[in-house]
Amino acid sequence: MIEYHNPTAEAGVEVLPYTLSKKIRGANKVSVGMLANGFPDSEAFLAELAEVLNEKEAGIEIHAYNKGNASIPASPEILGH
Repeated sequence: MIEYHNPTAEAGVEVLPYTLSKKIRGANKVSVGMLANGFPDSEAFLAELAEVLNEKEAGIEIHAYNKGNASIPASPEILGH
């Protein structure tokens, strides 16, 4: 007989709902900034995400940047946009 063990454990910290949000439905103009972390395909992922966002709500202005290296913080030039 085969027995399976489920390794899922209870969360070690309290689960809190994410409360930071911005209502965009029907807004005149919404700009969304996205930062690719430099991992392979991170820019392709953001492009797909931008496409889906525009399908959900037309008129979203997407600003995408790539910091180029996942191991360093974003430069002041990128953060200044």
